[in-house]
Amino acid sequence: MVLNVSLLQHVMAEMRQECKCHGMSGSCTVKTCWMRLPNFRVIGDALKDRFDGASRVMVSNEGNVRGSSVGKKSRYNFQLNPYNPEHKPPGVKDLVYLETSPGFCEKNPALGIQGTHGRQCNDTSIGVDGCDLMCCGRGYRTQEITVVERCACAFIWCCEVKCKTCRTKKTIHTCL
Repeated sequence: MVLNVSLLQHVMAEMRQECKCHGMSGSCTVKTCWMRLPNFRVIGDALKDRFDGASRVMVSNEGNVRGSSVGKKSRYNFQLNPYNPEHKPPGVKDLVYLETSPGFCEKNPALGIQGTHGRQCNDTSIGVDGCDLMCCGRGYRTQEITVVERCACAFIWCCEVKCKTCRTKKTIHTCL
């Protein structure tokens, strides 16, 4: 719920008003205005920055007792404290989490995680599909395989497509 409210607040803060004038030869006798959503990339980049800066917290109900003098704005009877006492408490716009995410490198059937053993990766990518990241530092195997595919396909009048069979060598990389 915290994430959904934070996302909505962020999108609302980025909305901008746009207007259009109506009238003879550009005179602005009638003006129509509306709120426009921001570019999806702008929202995504800003939220990714906030996600990367999210802090782990613990729930504490110290000092919050029903009937205390807490104002009506406080809906919940708990407080979020930093997991690491050396960190400052999260602000109202900060993204927070209670538990660390499970590791996706190793298989964990209880959580439905398949792990990355045996997955194909891209040895030239520095992204999430790259071998260094996807294989979790375990390394990867490189092998050359022969791929048989249809190629040089031609459409023959009315209802037929004829293709040749081509064999190509392909290098694949697989996580250990």
